[in-house]
Parts: sequence; C-alpha cells; structure tokens
Amino acid sequence: MNPVGCEIIDPLYYEKYGYPHASWAYLRRHQPVARFAPPGMLPFWAITKYTDLGAILRDSKRFKIAPRIAVFPEEEMDPESQPFRHLLNMDPPEHGKYRSLMAARFQPRTLEPKREAVDRIVDEVLDKIADRNEVDFVQAVAAIVPLAVIAEMFGLPREDWDLMFQWSNALIGPGDPEYQQGTTAKETASRAARAFIDYFRQITDLRRREPREDFISILANADVDGKPIAEWELLSYFVLLIVAGNETTRNATSGGLLALMEHPDEFAKLRQNPELLPSTVEEIVRWVSPVIQFCRTPVEDIEIRETKIRAGESLCVFYPSANRDEEVFPDPFSFRVDRQPNEHYAFGIGVHFCLGANLARLQLQEIFHKIITRFAEIELAGPVERLRSSFVGGIKRMPIRYRLHK
Repeated sequence: MNPVGCEIIDPLYYEKYGYPHASWAYLRRHQPVARFAPPGMLPFWAITKYTDLGAILRDSKRFKIAPRIAVFPEEEMDPESQPFRHLLNMDPPEHGKYRSLMAARFQPRTLEPKREAVDRIVDEVLDKIADRNEVDFVQAVAAIVPLAVIAEMFGLPREDWDLMFQWSNALIGPGDPEYQQGTTAKETASRAARAFIDYFRQITDLRRREPREDFISILANADVDGKPIAEWELLSYFVLLIVAGNETTRNATSGGLLALMEHPDEFAKLRQNPELLPSTVEEIVRWVSPVIQFCRTPVEDIEIRETKIRAGESLCVFYPSANRDEEVFPDPFSFRVDRQPNEHYAFGIGVHFCLGANLARLQLQEIFHKIITRFAEIELAGPVERLRSSFVGGIKRMPIRYRLHK
C-alpha cells in the first residue's frame, strides 16, 4: 500500500507540519512518477526526482505551462475571472518576447550598483529594532527588506508599501484565514487581484505622462512586436514582479535564518568565514525551496520511467523534493554553508528560470552579511507559524530573541 497521501499537496498539512519531506523521499525511492487525484483537485502526476524535473522543465516544446500553472484546490479557481497573463503562464515564443523587456535589468552587472542601496535598506530595518531584544523576524525584517527593494525599483511611494504587502499575502495565500478578505479563498484572491490592477492602472497612466527611471515607466512605455503592451499583459507583469520579488525572498530570508539557528555549528562557521556568504545563500535557497510546485502539460503522449502519460495530463514538479534528491546531493538533509557543488533547482531551470534570481541572491547576501556582523546573539523565542499554502512555502511568524553589537 502506498503510504503517501494528499499531504504533498494539502495546504493544511504545510501550515501545521511544514514540507512533507518523508513522503517525497518515499516517492523518489519507490514511485518517482505517481498519479494523485485528491478530493477537490484535478488529478496530476507527481514528479519528485531531480533528473526528471530538469528534463521536463528544459523541454519547452513538449511540455507547456498552459493551461495549468500549478496544483490548486479547484475552489480557488474562478472560471469567471480573467487569469493573469505574465511570464509564469506564457509559453515560448511569447514568453521570450516579454521576458526580454526586463531581462537586462536583472543581470548581475546591472544589479551590482544597487548593492549599496540594498545594504542601506537592511541597515535602516535593523536600526529600527536596535533598542529591542525580541521581535517577530518576519514582520520586522524578512517581509520589509525585499518589499522595500522592489518597491524602490518600481518607484512606489513609501506610504503604499504596506498595501503591496497585504495584497501579496492575499494573492499567494488566499486559503489562509489570516489573509482572507471574503468568504472563500477564491473571493480573497479575486479581491486582491482587483486591488492590484486598479492601483497599477492609475500608476501606469501617470508614468506614461511623466516617465521616470523605474520599472513601471520602462514597461508602460515598452512595446512587443512593434505595439504597446496590451493593458492586461502589462498590469499582469507588474503584479508578477511585485509578488514574486517580495514573497519568495521573504520566505528564503526567514527560512534561512531558521536553518542557521537550527544548525549552530554551521552558523558559527559562517560567522568565522564570511567569504562563505555566496555558498551559504545557495544552500539556504536549496534548503528552503520557497516555491513548492508548478505544473507542465505534455502536448503528446510520453513515457517517464516506464510510466505512460497521455497528452494533456498534468505533471506537477516538486522543487523541494528535487533539491533533496539523494542521487544528486550528498547527505541532502544536512545543512552545509560550504556545500559545493550545489546545482539546485530552487530558481527553476530552462526558459522559465527565475527572472529575479540575481536580485534575490544579492539581497540575501546583504541580509545575512548584516545578520552575522550586527547580531551578537540570536535565537528562537517562540513557535514558528507557517503559511497555509501548498504553492509557496512561507513562514508567517518567527519570534526571535537577540542582542545586537553595540
């Protein structure tokens, strides 16, 4: 009997227990291509091995992201609402045309001059908690820094940053009772989407009349195939950059600090060897794997590990499972700040490799540089509360007790 059940895709399980690593490990060993049909969800094939996940994500001709972007409860899907159209649910060649509009802005050479600004933002955030000895790390630090960075790049006024935080939470975790703005997850997600759209529609009009050196002005005045970007695709692009640039880095930050606190020897190694920051960030991203799953749909009948899959059936690829694959990562359940090599898939692979990966790396390097230089002591001060979501693995609250250097 297969001991793996719906926990691999159950938001309630993720909220209560975190990632179902034992279930994924079983599937990797015994059933790496497994069919699931959970109540309230459309059926899917779970893909849990590193090599299979990589082969699927690299082959954008045979495996499309349309029409199913990920496995969600059916009640979260509103058949009457217009779905966002952005990089995450576009296939080539359309995907490449839209990605190229911003790709140069996220290259390491382009981002490096912004390191000083990120450093300043982190210092400002830590200065605000310098006279305290206990805070919720998520609310006080992890949620603030990436939101401030992306909001500055967008040119958004500071008084609107909290709105971005609220709407992002509701869009990513509509099933979480804390974020609900309606009677159902579907209603919550729809309200957040409408709020985002109304906001960016107004900002777009302003930037077209008075362009600046910010992301909104760049996209609002860009064109695809010689024509201005259609309104819905433009507004969807804005929502994607804000949500993706905020949520995943936030969760890597909080999950990364949790990993360091749970592995004090590795924390000490990093403090003694700050040159390990780049490899530490890669290990944090592998370890946390903030994005849990996406789907791909084969356009023809295929076979994976002698399992026949029909065209049109959903393949759900689980990134945290691939990043713990025993055949790829030696001792994968050990957190090592000096792990080399570390070719994880937390940022994806193939044409949909995360557009903001380099920005996330830069921010995480600066955040953890400040943590090892400004914090003399740091420890958990209470239980960790997780997001009710099987799409993004998030920590909502993580109380810490600390002492900063004088």
